[in-house]
Amino acid sequence: MHVPDHYLNDPTSAATAVVSLAAVGYAAYRAREDLTPGRVALTAATTGLVFAAQMINYPVAAGTSGHLIGAALAAALVGPWLGMLSVTLVLAVQALVFADGGLSALGTNVLLMAVVGTLVGWTATRGVLRLTRGRWAPAAAGAGALASVPVAAAVFTGLFAVGGTVAVPLGELASQMLSVHLLVGLGEAAITAGVVGLVLAVAPGAAAVERAAAGASGAAVSSPSPLPDGAGAATSHAATGAVRRTVVALGAVAMLGAVVLSSFAASTPDGLEATAASVGFADAARDHAFAGMPLADYGEVGGIFVGVAGFVGVVLAVAVTWALLTAVRTALVGHRAVEAESAA
Repeated sequence: MHVPDHYLNDPTSAATAVVSLAAVGYAAYRAREDLTPGRVALTAATTGLVFAAQMINYPVAAGTSGHLIGAALAAALVGPWLGMLSVTLVLAVQALVFADGGLSALGTNVLLMAVVGTLVGWTATRGVLRLTRGRWAPAAAGAGALASVPVAAAVFTGLFAVGGTVAVPLGELASQMLSVHLLVGLGEAAITAGVVGLVLAVAPGAAAVERAAAGASGAAVSSPSPLPDGAGAATSHAATGAVRRTVVALGAVAMLGAVVLSSFAASTPDGLEATAASVGFADAARDHAFAGMPLADYGEVGGIFVGVAGFVGVVLAVAVTWALLTAVRTALVGHRAVEAESAA
């Protein structure tokens, strides 16, 4: 669902950028208490996984494909606030390095996928967990994923109704966007449930959805990462091991997807592209400013094998996430140390 430049007019694109910046800023504020070394590593691995998964289009109808948005998955793994930051960084790397999603439309894409996708996905996931008293966490995450995709499609339809650059039948636009993205959502749900199930199997206690499930059932909530100073050594060691196993599992799946499975991705247009062609606004898109870069279109422009481009993208997504979150964590630790010294 990567929106290119000029599907929406400049005022609408600017408005989505402002809203997205505010939402991501709030997410960063809320996530500040979660920035332990383990959580930083887990979020970086999640970013790499979402990047890889978005490279793999799967067929959903004749002549149409879809790919994972990954927002509900990111929220299930690291919580909604770090999940929102993770998907935002995926979109930034895609737009700036791989010419995927417009530059002026980056705020729109962040709003649709990182903000709406994460918040709707996490809200639906927690709702299912409450209804089931914390049972079937992978299925709950899958339900959140299923809900997030058509809602994001509906938000795009509303944005286009307000600021689309081409006059189109809005009823037809809404019908096609929602119907095709409901099918895309089914694939998103299956992938999300599968990945969450894998994480719960290899590293119990590491995923945010498991803590939400424990809260819904009234059970004790286990720590997702190394505990603060003063925690029991055995408990801290177990939590560290869970995070390490999760990072390894997510990294392996990400590399498998980006390096190997990306070569087998469906080549048909995704849901938004197919809708744009059918309804009549595909020609409104402007060429990406970085369309001539070697890694544009995941290496196709520069004649680079897609698996190599995928490897570079996963490494870059992980590195950027780790570096930024580590820098923020270091700044926070330093600020708290100064406050403690002043208080003493």
